[in-house]
Amino acid sequence: MSEDLGDFFALPAFKPQEALVGLRRQLRELKPLAEKTGSEPHRFELRGLPVIELSLDEGSTAILARWAQRLSQRPDWRQTQLKSSAEVRRFADDMKRQLTRWEDED
Repeated sequence: MSEDLGDFFALPAFKPQEALVGLRRQLRELKPLAEKTGSEPHRFELRGLPVIELSLDEGSTAILARWAQRLSQRPDWRQTQLKSSAEVRRFADDMKRQLTRWEDED
């Protein structure tokens, strides 16, 4: 019986495509950010400068996220893979804080 309950409490499978759509929506709501349409990877800009790029990895098992350390035409990118819903939420929260830092740089 205990084996049957193990599946009951299992987390739902991570769906990177759906998570990417949701993450893009969250970032668009951060008003100073603007999504550059028609670009792959999905690029977000702040005052015309690239600050965030999102794409799916080759196997579509995770989201590849890159963000700029500082505002620049040629930014120094940091990168991470988002493999769970918790990591996607944490990344969105981190980008909200990072947006404040980028705005303070100016």
